Formats: sequence, structure tokens, C-alpha cells
Amino acid sequence: MSGPFVLPVRDIVRKPGEMREHEFSVTLREAWGEGIVAYEAGSELDLDVRLESVHEGILVSGTADAEYSGVCGRCLIDIARPVEVEFQELFAYPGEEETDFEVQDDHVDLETLVRDAAVLSLPFQPVCQPDCPGLDPKTGERLTASTGTEQDAPIDPRWSALQNITDQDGTEESRAVEKEES
Repeated sequence: MSGPFVLPVRDIVRKPGEMREHEFSVTLREAWGEGIVAYEAGSELDLDVRLESVHEGILVSGTADAEYSGVCGRCLIDIARPVEVEFQELFAYPGEEETDFEVQDDHVDLETLVRDAAVLSLPFQPVCQPDCPGLDPKTGERLTASTGTEQDAPIDPRWSALQNITDQDGTEESRAVEKEES
């Protein structure tokens, strides 16, 4: 077995209590993720992995650090954010019970485990900032960038008659002053 996510475990197989730690980086050959954000092909994935031999197999736990990129779900500007993903799984010895992950030829292949954890950690609705206002529904311009013109909020036509009362000859300000004086 070979590949960037394959680790040898020959020295700890069937030796409960033995442990090995590995730190390595992997360059992704293909993009991971299908939404508006993903881990791009060619990006680096830093792994910190602990392999522990237990009676049932090899317990793999660790973290993966990477950076996802894509677009904001509200205003459509490009974003890139770092993410740290934790994972843990038991790679069972072959022939005992049917499991999703098995030790094969004294090696463990972490690709499926890490990919699943990393893709599931991607945000469902990514935003450039927590209070991103998005796009203007009329103009389609980003509301995060000031256009220099202040736009009035749309008025419900049923209340438009009241607008005439407050805007008569600019007397709204003079009425406020009269209220303060009295």
C-alpha cells in the first residue's frame, strides 16, 4: 500500500499499549467539497496523527489543519478561512468483524477518514463576516461596500398617505422643535 495518507503500523500491530505519533503535510490532488466553499486542489493539509494499538485494532486520532476557499453565501465575495478538524476512528484487524476501516497489510489508509471529517466541517452557509448584509435586492450591489448614496427603505403603499403628513414642506423638523419647547 502506498499513498500520501497511508501510514505503516507493522511495529505496533497486536501490541496493545504501543503508540506512535506522526506529523506530516499532504498536498491535495483534487478538490474536497462540493458546495460554495471547498478545499482546493493543490492546497496543503497538515496532519497530526496518533496511532494507538488496542486489542481490537489500531485507534487513530488526530487533527487536520487546512484552509477552505470559496465565496460568501450572502455577498458573493471571495473568502478563505483556516479550519482545524479533529477525527478519531478504530481501524479493526481484518477477519474479526466487518467494519468500515481495517488494518490492511500492516498499514492504515487515513484518506477516507480525513476527507469525511474535513468536508463535514465546511460551513453550510459561509459568510465573509458574521453580520454580512449581503446584496441590495434592487441594484444587486454589495451592501458591505458604501455606494455613497443613501437609499430610502421601501414604503408599503398602504402607509404612503402618512408619508405626506411628515414631509409637508420640511415641517417635520419644526414640529420636533415645537414639541421640545412646550
